[in-house]
Amino acid sequence: MIQSNQSDSHDSQFEFDEEVQALPARMLNEFVYCPRLFYLEHVDGLFANNVDTIEGTIRHQRVDKKTDELPSAKGATTKKSGLKKKAEEATVERTTIHARSVTLGSQQYGILAKLDLVQSDGERATPVDYKRGSPKQMPDGSLSAWDPERVQLCAQALVLRENGYQCDEGVLFFWETRQRVTIAIDAALVEMTVQAIAGARQVMEHRLAPPPLVSSPKCPRCSLVGICLPDETNRLRQLDHEGRALIQRLLFDVGPQWRDSDGNAIHPSSTTRALVTARDERRPLYLNTPGLYVGKSDEVLHIKDRDTIIEKIRLNDVSQVNLMGSVQVTTQAIQTLLQLEIPLLYFTMGGWFYGMTQPVGLKNIIWRREQFRQADSAPFCLRLARQLVLDKIRNQRTLLMRNHVHPPVQALRFLKALTLEVEQAVGLEQLLGLEGVAAKTYFEHFAGMIKVGRTEDPNRALWDPDDEVPAWLNFNFLGRNRRPPRDPVNALLSLGYSLLAKDMTVTCASVGLDPYLGYYHQPRFGRPALALDLMEPFRPLIVDSAVLSAINTRMVQPGHFVAAADAVALTAEGRKAFFRAYEQRMDQLVTHPLFGYRVSYRRVVEIQTRLLARMIMGEIWQYPSFVTR
Repeated sequence: MIQSNQSDSHDSQFEFDEEVQALPARMLNEFVYCPRLFYLEHVDGLFANNVDTIEGTIRHQRVDKKTDELPSAKGATTKKSGLKKKAEEATVERTTIHARSVTLGSQQYGILAKLDLVQSDGERATPVDYKRGSPKQMPDGSLSAWDPERVQLCAQALVLRENGYQCDEGVLFFWETRQRVTIAIDAALVEMTVQAIAGARQVMEHRLAPPPLVSSPKCPRCSLVGICLPDETNRLRQLDHEGRALIQRLLFDVGPQWRDSDGNAIHPSSTTRALVTARDERRPLYLNTPGLYVGKSDEVLHIKDRDTIIEKIRLNDVSQVNLMGSVQVTTQAIQTLLQLEIPLLYFTMGGWFYGMTQPVGLKNIIWRREQFRQADSAPFCLRLARQLVLDKIRNQRTLLMRNHVHPPVQALRFLKALTLEVEQAVGLEQLLGLEGVAAKTYFEHFAGMIKVGRTEDPNRALWDPDDEVPAWLNFNFLGRNRRPPRDPVNALLSLGYSLLAKDMTVTCASVGLDPYLGYYHQPRFGRPALALDLMEPFRPLIVDSAVLSAINTRMVQPGHFVAAADAVALTAEGRKAFFRAYEQRMDQLVTHPLFGYRVSYRRVVEIQTRLLARMIMGEIWQYPSFVTR
C-alpha cells in the first residue's frame, strides 16, 4: 500500500490494529445516520429490503457493472509513436482518468472503501459517490449534503490520500434531481470522520446494541424498522423505568389499559407509531402430494408430477416451502432457496415436523451466547415462564367467553383464579402443574365451541345426524388425546400445533436465537424448546381458533379423515383444507394490546420473538404480553 504524501494532524489520534476487520466506509454512513442501524447491519449482520434499498440497488447496477483499475498516483504514461522511434522522442501525456467501482483500503484508519467513480488527473483524485435521493437545501439556497453522506465521502478521500493522491474535494451525484454537489474535504470534516470511525469501533466492541432513536423521523423510511422495533422497544423501556411491578398488568375488568406510576391510564395507540407493515405479502407453500418433484428455472419454482409441470410459482411470492412426505427437491432449487433465505421445511405425511433447511443464520454469536447464559439463570427462566403461562390461560379464558354457546361461568372464574396463582408461582414445576390444571378445565368445555350439529347438551357437539358418518368420525370432542390422536378434532389440533411449532422454529432461527434452548420447556433431544415456549400464548389464539373455524364453517368434513387402528388422520384433501384455515388465521389482522396498531398474527409472532431477544440481551426487563379481548 502506498503511503500518503500528505501529513494529517489526526494521524497520532488514531491507531488501527491490523488484526481487526476493516470497517466499510458505507457503514460509517449508517453509523452517523443511526448507531443502532449500524450495529444491526454491521455487527449482527441483519439486513432487509424496502422500496428505497431496492431502488438504490437498481441505480448502482450501472456503476457496479464495470470494475476499473486505478493507476498509480503519479498518473504519467509514456506513449511512443513506434518501436523504431528513439526514446527521447517519446511524449508524456497526462489525461483525466475515470475509474469505476474501485476498492481501496486504509491501514491507518482501518477502513475499506468501494468508490463508485474516481476522477484522477495525475496526483489529484476526486471521489464521486452516487446517491438515490436529493441534496440538502441550505438556508441561503445553496446545495449541500447531510452529515452521513459527507462522512462517507470523506472516508473515501482519506483512503485516496493514503494511497498517494491529493484529494481536497469530493462529489456527490444525486439521481433524483440529477445534481452534482461538491464537498470540500476540510479539517472539520476530517475530524468528524475520524470521530465517527472511533465511535463505530467502540459500538462494535459492546455486547448491547445502542438504544433506538426516540420518535425519530428517520425510522419510517428505514428498511430495518421491523427488526429494530424502535418505538416498541422504547415503550417497554419506559414501562420498565416507571416500575417493573406495573408491567404486563392487563386488567380483566377495565379493558386493555396500562397505567403509569401515578395510576393514570396509558393508551398504547397514542405512543407507538405503526411503523411495521401489517402483513407479509409472501405466503407459505405447502406441497402435500407424495411423488411431487420441485425444480427451478430462473426465479420460478416448477412443481412437477412425474414429467408434467402442474404449477409454476414465483419465488418472490414464497415465504417458506413445506414438504409433506416424499416430495423431491433439486439441488439447484435448494441452493436458490438458501440464497433467498427461504426456509425449506420437512414433515411426515401425518404432519409431524422433522426439521428444516435454512441459511447459516445470524452472524453475531453474542446473541446465542447470551441466550445460553440466561438459561442458567433461574430467576430469568421463572420470570419469563410465568408470563407465558399467564398469557396462555388468559387467552384460553377469552376464547371460551367469545365462542362457547353457553359460557361456563364457574370454569371462567376458576381460570381467572388460576392466573393469580401463576403470578405467585415459585418454580417451573409449580407452573407446569397450574398450566395442566388450566388445560384440563379448558378442554373440558372445548366441545361447547363447536357449533355444527348442536345437541341439548352445551358441552357436546355432533355432526348433523343426516350425514350418516361413523361415530368415530363425528366432531364430538370428549377430551384432548394425542400420539396418536383418536378423533378428528384431536387430529386437527395436533396438526395445528405442529404447524405453529414449525412457524415458531423458523421465526426463532431467523431472529438469531437457538430454537432448541428454552426457558420454560427444558432442553430435550430433538425438541425445539424455545419455539414451544413462545407458542404457548398463541395455542388458543391461532391453532384452536383455526380448528374451530375449519369445523364450524365446514372447511373440513368427515370425509377428510381416515382411521387406522386407534389413530385418526387427515387425508391429503383434508390437510389442504386445514392448511387454508390455518393460514387464514395467521393472516388475520389483530390489534396489539400494548402498541395499539393492527398487524397479522404472523407479524405478531415475529414481533414477540424479537422482543424476547431484547429481553435476553437486557434491553428490556419484562417480556410483553399478547392477550386479546
